Amino acid sequence: MPKRTVLGAGHWGVALAVTLARRGEAVCLWGRALQPAGPRSVLPHFPDVPVPPTLSLSCAWEEALDDAAELVIAVPSHGVRELLARLPACLPRSVPITLTSKGLERDTQARLDEILAEQLPGRPWGVLSGPSFASDLVAGRPLAMTLASHFPDYLAMQVPAWRSEQLRIYPSTDVAGVCLAGAIKNVLAIAAGISDGLGYGDSARAALITRGLAELRRLGVALGGQADTFVGLAGAGDLILTASSDLSRNRRFGLGIGAGKPVEQVLRELGEEVEGWRSSHALYHLAEEKGIEMPIVREVYRVLYEGRSARAASAALMQRGLAEAD
Repeated sequence: MPKRTVLGAGHWGVALAVTLARRGEAVCLWGRALQPAGPRSVLPHFPDVPVPPTLSLSCAWEEALDDAAELVIAVPSHGVRELLARLPACLPRSVPITLTSKGLERDTQARLDEILAEQLPGRPWGVLSGPSFASDLVAGRPLAMTLASHFPDYLAMQVPAWRSEQLRIYPSTDVAGVCLAGAIKNVLAIAAGISDGLGYGDSARAALITRGLAELRRLGVALGGQADTFVGLAGAGDLILTASSDLSRNRRFGLGIGAGKPVEQVLRELGEEVEGWRSSHALYHLAEEKGIEMPIVREVYRVLYEGRSARAASAALMQRGLAEAD
């Protein structure tokens, strides 16, 4: 049976591996700290979820990649470049790659799809994104997501391969738009969390999400994304979910900041990867470089990296001139 290998044993990687294996597919989940599956194996992050019989666990790089028919990348954004650099020597060029990580590279402001294209030229690949929590996926709840690729053969093969009674997959060719939406929504979710942490309530959060969507579309279209993408699953759908639910680490991070806690303290308390914290740095500098007006992103950056208070950032947003409203 063809084997799918999921690289990355965080919440999302584990949930993807379990979901695919439940279909009866042969799946290998790779993570640096994983132990081989045995009768008493416990999955990281989901200890109460049984290990499907077709799921193997490995910390051995060569073993995980051996005979893989598809690679699914689910590592944090800051680990994507390093991981991709390890692949060419041991991966046949025909093996398709599905990227599920979200974010921007901090120092270069590069999208993850740009890094993938640079590191693995000529290989078929795509990006899976959309409103989805790992806990919902592993619980078997229905989800709808977007799979974007520049490779027609990849989409023709992988869209039906990912679809199931649980997963509805919509194909797209707007790779740039899907990747930008996945990165920016995390920063906007921090803003929504800060607002709620300040006690501003539902109306303020709705305004932030709506205006954040305008910022997302403004930058996305300027950088080559399609406008429709930003009001679809990968854009508005993912933003609404991440900004509204306390299952979102980015939103919870914002809640802590809004409550007056220092950034370092909130990161320690969460004890998990907060992609929006990293992406906000890259996104702010990318918008500045391109001359794109993103006031919410700018204020999040100032709070996280320049020590501005959350209330001062809120006041700055509310007092902007009407000429800047769009």
